[in-house]
Amino acid sequence: MKKILALLLLVCFVLHAEADNQKPFVIPELSEWTGSNGDLVLSGRIVASGKEAQTIAKALASDYQAMFGRTLTVTSGKVRQGDFVLTLKKEDKTLGTEGYRLDIAENAVATAATPQGLFWATRSLLQILEASQGQSLPKGRATDVPKYKLRGFMIDCGRKYIPIDYLRKLTKVMAYYKMNTLQIHLNDNGFPENYGRSWDQTQAAFRMECETFPGLTAKDGFYTKKDFIDLQILAEQNFVDIIPEIDIPAHSLAFTQYKPELASEKYGSDHLDITKQETYDFCDALLKEYLSGKEPVFRSKRFHIGTDEYNKAEAENFRKFTDHYIRYAESFGKQACLWGSLTHAKGETPVKVDDVLMWMWSGDYANPNEMKELGYQMVSIPDGYVYIVPAAGYYYDYLNCKNLYENWTPAVMGRVRLEEGDPQIEGGMFAVWNDRPNGISVADIHHRTVPALQTISAKCWSGQSVSVPYEEFDAKRLTLSEAPGVNELGRLAQPFVVAELSSGQTLNGGCAGYDYKVSFDVDCKAESKGAVLLENCGTRFYLADPRDGKLGFERDGYLNTFNYRLPQSGKVTIRIEGTNRETRLYVNDRHIETLGMQTLYSGFTQATYQDNDPNAQKFVMYLPNNARMYYMRTLVFPLEKAGVFNSRVTNLKAENM
Repeated sequence: MKKILALLLLVCFVLHAEADNQKPFVIPELSEWTGSNGDLVLSGRIVASGKEAQTIAKALASDYQAMFGRTLTVTSGKVRQGDFVLTLKKEDKTLGTEGYRLDIAENAVATAATPQGLFWATRSLLQILEASQGQSLPKGRATDVPKYKLRGFMIDCGRKYIPIDYLRKLTKVMAYYKMNTLQIHLNDNGFPENYGRSWDQTQAAFRMECETFPGLTAKDGFYTKKDFIDLQILAEQNFVDIIPEIDIPAHSLAFTQYKPELASEKYGSDHLDITKQETYDFCDALLKEYLSGKEPVFRSKRFHIGTDEYNKAEAENFRKFTDHYIRYAESFGKQACLWGSLTHAKGETPVKVDDVLMWMWSGDYANPNEMKELGYQMVSIPDGYVYIVPAAGYYYDYLNCKNLYENWTPAVMGRVRLEEGDPQIEGGMFAVWNDRPNGISVADIHHRTVPALQTISAKCWSGQSVSVPYEEFDAKRLTLSEAPGVNELGRLAQPFVVAELSSGQTLNGGCAGYDYKVSFDVDCKAESKGAVLLENCGTRFYLADPRDGKLGFERDGYLNTFNYRLPQSGKVTIRIEGTNRETRLYVNDRHIETLGMQTLYSGFTQATYQDNDPNAQKFVMYLPNNARMYYMRTLVFPLEKAGVFNSRVTNLKAENM
């Protein structure tokens, strides 16, 4: 009898254990979870007391509406079953500035010591709700605290202009995955071998509106002070810190093109001459414009002074320059951030250490053990792990997320692995460098950014403690949104269909992202050059492109055309298929052309010789490896608004393949 009773108790225990809710999938992973039985059906209300909690509650309600199309009522009244309950307990120091607790039982109670922690709790709740389309939450308890303070992303806006509207969406994506730092690289330049070996012709840009030096601001895209301030305010509302970077004294061609006397005669025009007082005067005045005043243009408590890749032959002067700008940034109340270069630039000239944040990108430039011994706080951003250079043929086109997820944490800095949780490791980041003018679009950059961001988020929050196998992580991450109200990847949950398209018609379809097919029927009439079928945020699909009158598309300033013109009469069915590598055209189900990746070369010397034809002249091109470029002809298909055209267009259908 006792054996039977024991067996029954064991069966009940097993059944109970099997009924307990497993840890819900969230990026980054919940630190601790204890599951209970059943789900909590939501009441449609958020209860929050106090101004700070109410602000978070309103953000949750807005994001819930954007994601699920239903309204949550925000109140400070009595709690009912099924309510969200947001609570700030500032006396609870165990959670730190970003930790939080969830207790999902009769209500969904989120508790944190700070508004940031409470906001992160709502990001987890929204991600969990995606599994039930916003209807219910699995019951259980969670405690979630990050392993590392800084979790970030650096985007190169100097070599390629990144529109402010995209940066606004990016802050929301980062916040959805609890990535709290966005570094904006505001100036840089291309490589002269891609521009006829001429420094004067090489692309260079400084992306900020500038009053101190009129004419310095880039002509092909820049940020007004007001737009940049508004971006930072939006980021702050999402608890993302924007760290602006002005990179000096190398990567500074934008400044020497504006003021040639600042260029180094020894090391090239992308190097400022740091032996001149005039260089200091220029940099002081430039930085002061954005750092000074009660309401400075750069709002963060941190400012990045660059110091990347200066010629080591000038080590002592470089160290002096670096120390000056660390202290100069501090004179405006900022914590100085810089690229690690002090192993590369060994010397005797002292460089300030205390309260300085160093970006550890290369052991050859800054050895982690040496910098730790000196006393620097460090940010792990090792180039061999986390550098994306889109379609360049070096570093990563897409990060090796499997390797990062399984083997990397911020304690891994290139060939050196420090102790996990070392207090001198502030956190980790990844970067996108837009080195080449190679046809890459902002949409292409975003396509590379999202999987990297999700992976780096997981590893910077959890360190070595991730428990979900990578294959499961990689599959389930695709079920999550980019962020509330953001669909830059152009995911189509169902086919987007328009029976007949009229000139100027607003569709509000956003875009069709990789991998897609878009088809439509055309009852053809003569089209003028520049006839736009569809457009969205600067992307245009042409029935007749403005140059040759062919079918084609333009985005990010790049025009690509198919070798096909619409007839001036008759009917055809057009189908466009797009992936992250190519764009294909079909007419009446016959494949016409694939616009794939092209290999380009530039920076050549020229010589002549004669072959069997004595009048023939041929050119021999000098092709150093770093002059090779790969040109991308991809398209995220626009579905926002119809352009102006003469033909009758019917049966438009866009869908993911």
